[in-house]
Amino acid sequence: MENSILSLLPPLLAVVMVMLTRRVLLSLGTGIVVSALLLGKGDVVATFILIWEAVKGIFLKEDGFDTWNIYIILFLFILGAITALINITGGSKAFGEWALTKVKSRIGAQILSAILGIAIFIDDYFNALAVGQVARPITDRHRVSRAKLAYIIDSTSAPVCVVSPVSSWGAFIIGIVGTVFATHNINDISAFAAFLEMIPMNLYVWAALGLVFITVSRNIDFGSMKMHERHTMETGVPYDPKKEIPGEIKEDLPVGENGTVGDLIVPIVTLFIGTIAVIVWSGLKNSDSVTAPIDIFGNADVSLALVCGGVISLAITIFLFIRQQVAHRKLHSSLLLTGIRFGIQSMVPAVLILVFAWTITSLIDQLGTGVYLGNIVAKSSLNISFLPFIVFVFAGLMAFATGTSWGSFGILLPIAGQIVATTDVSMLLPVMASVLAGAVFGDHCSPISDTTILSSTGAGCNHIDHVLTQLPYALTAAAISGAGYIVLGLTHSTIWGLVTVAALLLIFALFFKQNDFGHKTLKTK
Repeated sequence: MENSILSLLPPLLAVVMVMLTRRVLLSLGTGIVVSALLLGKGDVVATFILIWEAVKGIFLKEDGFDTWNIYIILFLFILGAITALINITGGSKAFGEWALTKVKSRIGAQILSAILGIAIFIDDYFNALAVGQVARPITDRHRVSRAKLAYIIDSTSAPVCVVSPVSSWGAFIIGIVGTVFATHNINDISAFAAFLEMIPMNLYVWAALGLVFITVSRNIDFGSMKMHERHTMETGVPYDPKKEIPGEIKEDLPVGENGTVGDLIVPIVTLFIGTIAVIVWSGLKNSDSVTAPIDIFGNADVSLALVCGGVISLAITIFLFIRQQVAHRKLHSSLLLTGIRFGIQSMVPAVLILVFAWTITSLIDQLGTGVYLGNIVAKSSLNISFLPFIVFVFAGLMAFATGTSWGSFGILLPIAGQIVATTDVSMLLPVMASVLAGAVFGDHCSPISDTTILSSTGAGCNHIDHVLTQLPYALTAAAISGAGYIVLGLTHSTIWGLVTVAALLLIFALFFKQNDFGHKTLKTK
């Protein structure tokens, strides 16, 4: 069963079920059971043992606890508590009212969200959740659907992180590139310099970012996104209340009348500064000496930094709650614990989806789904000029099937290095860049991707609504970047690849029909 075409069955089954049933946990659970059945060769006892080991592996490793996963879950719970308390103090309401006087249109609200997504490039998890907290009050006020906000968040987080050398992604990728170079005795360029040269070659990044700003500025929506946007404009409700929204506070908690913009901004800024500070501290602590920023980020414990930043931010949020409660006597002290409890409860659906996604990813890894797809690329004997396009497509399929772009990096970058080193080494960087691009594309499309799940959570959007509304946009960006990779491969010119992407984006902007709604600027009272 392992490393064979059957290894594709569980992820494809999970994806199809998600789209047909719209029930995430049921679909992921089915994929988990089928994966374990294949690994256990139909033995029911072995199947249960494999599932148990996969779940246990999320929290425990051979040498102790898996702190990365545990800290990510803790961070989600902490963020839920912070969100609930900010709502109770009236910080979200005050920020929304303030932003409505500064951001005058739906387009402005969406562009601001995209800019925030680009500016917070340290880590995709942090990006998705932090941008959602800041942008949601603004987009809600301007009647932008949560599905659109989730798309903007998802299409600016991973794409920016994958081309940022000073990020958790950059450090991971540079480490793999360095190993590939050492394996093939490539000494004329460093891994860091190669990463910088690959930035313009990552055509999906530029296609995806370009598509965000074009669709936002020209008021273009297509696929099921158009339905969500129209519904939000007509009703003022940015999501379907009948569907489960991860991270949404379901209980009607009281909202303070004396809240200020600072009640939202201060905790978020504290979260950002605290997280960055711990990233730098842990990176320096784990380094032998003072090193370059990329080495600091490569050695940093990002998940620990998220928890530490979250704890500091939660402490500040509690202080702001108590200060308001003492000053105005309108918030009952019991609301502090109530808010924390409801905030934690609101994150349970997101955590469950994440745990299920991690479980199926572990089992898919044991099945060798990624290895099977990687071997297909390795055995390919097509024209080297088409290799960037072929690798882009296969990386997309791999990330889609496995739900992890990092896993695709780890498998395909060495394979790409092996293929190019034995054929035409001048194509090494374009081919490796196409791996990065394809993996991000597949990650965007996959309902079992943790970054997709957290983008839904950050935006307060139903997860399947986010997956289905983002899919047409991701496929459009992939088609544009795929054409760019064909041109790049044939011409051996990054510039011509970028020109192709730019030209196709321009054609899209000029000829795609704009919405017949959403043009009006909302007026404040």
